[in-house]
Amino acid sequence: MRHRLLLACLALCLLTHCQRPGSSATETTATVDNPPEAPFLWRNATVYFLLTDRFYNADTTNDVAFGRDEETAVLRGFLGGDLKGVTQQLKAGYFDKLGVTALWMTPLVEQVHGYVDEGTGKTYGYHGYWAKDWTTLDPSFGTAAELQELVTTAHQHGIRVLLDVVVNHTGPVTPDDPAWPDAWVRQSPTCTYEGYETTVECTLVKNLPDVHTESESPVDLPAQLVQKWQAEGRLEQEQQELDAFFAATGYPRSPRAYLIKWLTDYVRELGVDGFRVDTAKHTEAGIWSELKEQAEKAFADWKAAHPADVLDDNDFFMVGEVYNYAAGAGRAYDYGDRNVDFFDNGFEALINFDFKYDAKQPYDAFFTKYDTLLHGGALDGVNVLNYLTSHDDGQPFDPDRSQTLETGTRLLLAQGAAQIYYGDESARSLQIPGTEGDATLRSFMNWEALRSDTTAKATFDHFTRLGQFRRAHPAVGAGRHRALQAQPYVFSRRFEEGGYTDDVVVALDLPIGRKTIPVGQAFAEGRPVKDYYSGKTAQVQDGNVTFDTPHPVLLVAAE
Repeated sequence: MRHRLLLACLALCLLTHCQRPGSSATETTATVDNPPEAPFLWRNATVYFLLTDRFYNADTTNDVAFGRDEETAVLRGFLGGDLKGVTQQLKAGYFDKLGVTALWMTPLVEQVHGYVDEGTGKTYGYHGYWAKDWTTLDPSFGTAAELQELVTTAHQHGIRVLLDVVVNHTGPVTPDDPAWPDAWVRQSPTCTYEGYETTVECTLVKNLPDVHTESESPVDLPAQLVQKWQAEGRLEQEQQELDAFFAATGYPRSPRAYLIKWLTDYVRELGVDGFRVDTAKHTEAGIWSELKEQAEKAFADWKAAHPADVLDDNDFFMVGEVYNYAAGAGRAYDYGDRNVDFFDNGFEALINFDFKYDAKQPYDAFFTKYDTLLHGGALDGVNVLNYLTSHDDGQPFDPDRSQTLETGTRLLLAQGAAQIYYGDESARSLQIPGTEGDATLRSFMNWEALRSDTTAKATFDHFTRLGQFRRAHPAVGAGRHRALQAQPYVFSRRFEEGGYTDDVVVALDLPIGRKTIPVGQAFAEGRPVKDYYSGKTAQVQDGNVTFDTPHPVLLVAAE
């Protein structure tokens, strides 16, 4: 009920063009006026995750490639989204409005050309997880030059880029895409997930060949790649680069070493800032340390070659998808017969599958849990990437989009990194008639709703206010949490590191109109402060601040 009230208030504000101090009459998103220079921290990152094919179509000439024009099951074919579309929205400031500090896009490498049909209709590799050739981009997504423009543009906006990488498997076998050689992949058995071996040394599902990542044996290039590169006129160049890589690293020419070379090329050539690693628990954990080592070297090479383009001294970042990893379980993932600590194998962060359940707890229990875990607790010194909606989680926090504001509040005010899934901020439907499985989570971005739908616009407005505040204040995601009042709920966060200090006070479930809240030790007596949700200012008096706003949320920091 409280967030329906907030939704109504935001909708009224939008419909009546309500003004905040310093805003124009037509402005509908909050702005942070001259925020203090805040360091970028992955612990406070706001990561925007999108399916490249489903976000924005800026180039209709690449909608169909390799004859992928068969009619598919609902939402299981290419729909036209591309890298140009993402770059267009970067230039338009869309991600800046949301306070985004990192972009994660689904894999961009060339996908299998054919389709699979398991009885529910045809499916193409629109999602990017069915690799055919790791060394080049799929033309339906765009070109290397367009990816370079995207990375450069993102960096100009202070936004990092995470590439989604797959090492576990190739794309499926289709009439157009023969299987890779047996020395490269296994095609059986299918994983049963009863322990470590039945999760790692097997195929995720039927007809998804599993790369022999465990092998140290040298293998020749697959014949289909040799023929492809020869036809494209780049065989000699690719072979020379491979010779140089193996000479420099001393790695055997094993399947995983080839993949490490191909993936880190994107870092060295384009300056991408990190990897989101797919299916991390389905390979031997040590491979990720190897990938991280080579990625760090590639990132250092790129920085040395492009000193004017370097954003900061942050190292290369890796976050892993260890499916069903729960932050509350600590560092190790339990296979049932073996525990593995992926944080000791190249990862700074893991995707937190526990978060959507924790977000149903009362505020204090919810926020206190993550403060305890990340500061002195089981996850001290590492990080999690929290989400409430994703591309392959059939049980999202808000499946019918009835709690879109609650989603924003819980996600963007939590400690650790936050992952917005495209459409969280616009109430994009997750229940599409006629879809099977995870396709219902992957509809095209609902751009028109942002122009015409009151709920979508109010949800976006809420996300922008929270997101910009989070971006300007590392205390939100990386600071220490302290509850100041139980009802209405008020808390402070404080971040101190390297001589930089940041204090914020947040209040939730407040009455509309005049309200007074405590600020604890966050701000000195007489200190002028600002509510960055409404834009109004106040002064600390007797340890409290008073604001009169039409919103039940206060985001308070020094003016």
